[in-house]
Amino acid sequence: MSRIFKIFAFAEAVSWGLLLIGMFFKWVLKTTEVGVQIAGPIHGVMFIGYVLCALKLWQEKSWPNKTIGIGLLCAVIPFATIWFEKRAERAGEVLAAVEERAALRGRIVGEMLTNTVEAVTG
Repeated sequence: MSRIFKIFAFAEAVSWGLLLIGMFFKWVLKTTEVGVQIAGPIHGVMFIGYVLCALKLWQEKSWPNKTIGIGLLCAVIPFATIWFEKRAERAGEVLAAVEERAALRGRIVGEMLTNTVEAVTG
């Protein structure tokens, strides 16, 4: 889940940038709405994905309410999702993908050893 969260945090920020560019062309230059028509739905999907991942990590990692509050607030501030993801990773609230896979492998090996010992000892 941590890896997916990192991807959505980055993608949400990029889609924010594209949407802002589209809005500049639509409202300031008054030339075209194409940028908003394309970037708007993409940003919407990235926003929802980021929020759902943040809520899942809040549940899985037992984040304090303050952490999830900041994470959700960052979803509505352009480019803040990247800052929040880095902050959460530094604070140990999101494991790096490599650490997450290593922990999973360790649990799997531990279960295999336990099952082998139980099978041998009966």
